[in-house]
This record gives sequence, C-alpha cells and structure tokens, in this order.
Amino acid sequence: MQLVACPVCHSQYDVSQLAAPQLTCACGETIENRKLAAVDAVIARCGSCGAQIAPDAPTCAYCDSVVVRDPGKLSLICPECFARNAEQSRFCVACGIAFSPQPLPTEGSELPCPACETRMPPSQVAGIAVNECPGCHGLWVSGGHFDALVKRAAQQREQRGPAADGPRVSRGNPLARSVQYRRCPECDQFMLRTNYKRSSGVVLDECRVHGTWLDADELEQVAGFILAGGHTSKMLDEEHASAEREAAAACSRARIEQRFEQVTHGATQHRSLLDLFLKILD
Repeated sequence: MQLVACPVCHSQYDVSQLAAPQLTCACGETIENRKLAAVDAVIARCGSCGAQIAPDAPTCAYCDSVVVRDPGKLSLICPECFARNAEQSRFCVACGIAFSPQPLPTEGSELPCPACETRMPPSQVAGIAVNECPGCHGLWVSGGHFDALVKRAAQQREQRGPAADGPRVSRGNPLARSVQYRRCPECDQFMLRTNYKRSSGVVLDECRVHGTWLDADELEQVAGFILAGGHTSKMLDEEHASAEREAAAACSRARIEQRFEQVTHGATQHRSLLDLFLKILD
C-alpha cells in the first residue's frame, strides 16, 4: 500500500494502483502522486491499536500485538510524518495517526438507475469508471469501457481457478425473462436490448452513444460465458451483419429523403435525382 495525504483536509488515498501523476481530493485540493521518502523514527506506538509503548517493548501492553521492528518488514510510509510502518499497521508507530485511506475520487456524475431510479454515485471497478446502483446493484459502464471491464472480470474468475463456481450462463434463453426496455441514464432514450455475443443468453441494455447497463450478476455471467469457451455463432454473425446492412441502408435512405426535402422544399423537378439515389441504395 502506498498512501498520500491531502495537505488541506488530510484525507488519505491509496495510490499504489494509480498511474496518474496527480489526483484531485474530495475537497478540491490537488495531490501529487509521488513516492514518499521514508525517515527512520522511534517506534513509540503500537501499530495495531495506537497505544503508547516502551522503546524496547516486544509486544503492546494494551492489545498484546507483536511490535514489528525488522526494517525489511516496514514498507508502509506514513503520509503525514513519513515514518516506516509494517504493511498491516492500522496506526502510525511514530505520530499515531490512523491509516484510513478513502476511495479514490472518480470522474463522472451521479446518474439515475435505469432499473429502479435510485441515484447512482460515480465509482470505479478495477480502475474503470462506473456507476453502481446501491438499490438493485446494477452497473452502468459509460462510454467504450465495457470490453475492458469484461476482460478484467474474466481474468478475476480465471484466477479463482477450480474453486470458482461454474458459469451461470451457457447458451441461456433470453426469451425466458420478461422484456423490459430501459432508458439510458445519460440521454433518457430507450436502449437497445443486446444478447451478448448473440448466443450467450445474457441480454444487456446498450446505448450506442453513452454506455452499457448490466443488471446485478450479469457481469459475472458474461465472464463465466467467456471462460466456458463461449463464442459467437457464425450463422448468427452472418444474420447480424445482414441486419446491420439493412438498417444502415434504411437509415441512409431516410436521411437522403429528409435532406432533399429540406433543400428543395418538395420541388418536383428534383425528384428524379432523389429517385436515382434511392434506387442505388436499394
């Protein structure tokens, strides 16, 4: 763990997984993300309970915890006095402050849950910005971060090895659940219902502009499908590609018609050119 502290409000943050050179504290102060220079300090307090101890005491007289003095085991640097501490210390052995890192401030804003309308605060999962609903535990993944989140989830399940539960989805039937169209929490438009990989049975809600919504446990279900060897059916791929081409042609046709109406205001002398364009699209 690598802690930094805000010089204004003294909030602590664990930046061991943060690559950015700076972070903005919840109070608005900018904190430099840099490795602290440790200093040798007299061990005057117990790292477990914070009680004062004698300079040569082997254990704490209050909680009986062993006092760690081996320099090789003192890897945690106090963000206030820079004294070396054992990694599992709850209090600084020199100045006595409690180690209580706060969640890293995240970008984004509070959004309404598409399922239950509870307000969803911004947060992070494996370093990826998300909004998690505290009511129904659904997850909103903004922008194009969905694939990265799925990859992280699959890696975590794989690391659990044989002890992990079997995949919850294997060619499930998306029609077994009632159809619910949900609105994007950012633009309030109805989202598309997408069967992940078109053969997993995990139906996700997708706004192609703003992000993807996952109901509770759907991220784990997607990860389980991937680790079970799930892949897209070639037949479904071809059907999907054909549908995409038809939809793109229909969209182009509608846009051309709309544009001609705007330019010509319905003038009949331009209809032959419009008809030519439409025939090409067909």
